[in-house]
Amino acid sequence: MHRFSSLSFVPKHEPPTVHDVRLLQSFLNSKSQTLVLTGAGVSTESGIPDYRSEGVGLYARSTRRPTTIQQFVSSRYAQKSYWARNFFGWPRFAALHPNVAHSTIRNWEYSNKISGLVTQNVDGLHQKAGSKDVIELHGTGHLVICMSCDYSISRHLFQNILLDLNCHLDVQPNLEDVRPDGDIDLIQEAVDKFNLPFCPKCSTGALKPYIVFFGDNVPKDRVDKISDVLKRSDSLLVLGSSLETFSSYRYILAANQLELPIGIISLGPTRADALCSFKIKSRVGEILPLIKL
Repeated sequence: MHRFSSLSFVPKHEPPTVHDVRLLQSFLNSKSQTLVLTGAGVSTESGIPDYRSEGVGLYARSTRRPTTIQQFVSSRYAQKSYWARNFFGWPRFAALHPNVAHSTIRNWEYSNKISGLVTQNVDGLHQKAGSKDVIELHGTGHLVICMSCDYSISRHLFQNILLDLNCHLDVQPNLEDVRPDGDIDLIQEAVDKFNLPFCPKCSTGALKPYIVFFGDNVPKDRVDKISDVLKRSDSLLVLGSSLETFSSYRYILAANQLELPIGIISLGPTRADALCSFKIKSRVGEILPLIKL
């Protein structure tokens, strides 16, 4: 198994200053129940690109855009296209390892100063690092569900099913040209020849990853669960997120209404820059290990 760990998806940056480290250390020392919210910037150092980083994010490298939920549910071909790209990208995506940011957050949890961990990422790297009770805001790429019944299957087992159905395909994709959700670009012929099964339980349902697609809504029980954790917290720390999607930005608004201090560590601009108590422009994996809890 290859270990993918790269800074190729991290935008240009300066190392954290002494002031940055002291600011973050003081913030965490003064709080007892910090809710941590992580975004794609936490996983870029593991080799997963984000969407919006200047020069290296998906939007800067490609004109392609993520499949929306409207496209996925309305077109069998869109489903085939998504799963074909995901099928060939899965071996690389599944082999990714947590980086020092993930392991540091896990260690912070042992201090009992972290009220909860919410991630926008669907890669499962927080769990691989050993974090417990991770709330996956946008779901997980490691589970597949039927859109018509209660059938579900692990993504690993589903890969074997797809492999049996598509062993005839002779495709050599560029595995380094990965997207944030793990899929890759494919030639049209590969998509056309790809075999995608329906749900084996109900026979007619379309199978989709258990993730919140663009244009979809986060399940209400998940929204409420995070809100409850936030209400029990005394601060909010955002790591590696632009907060552009309302699904995450809503918790900035809620924290602001609760008059909770908000800290942000992000290399790029965020939607909440005007609402935070402080912002540090630093690589998450570079500054977090310098903090002791």
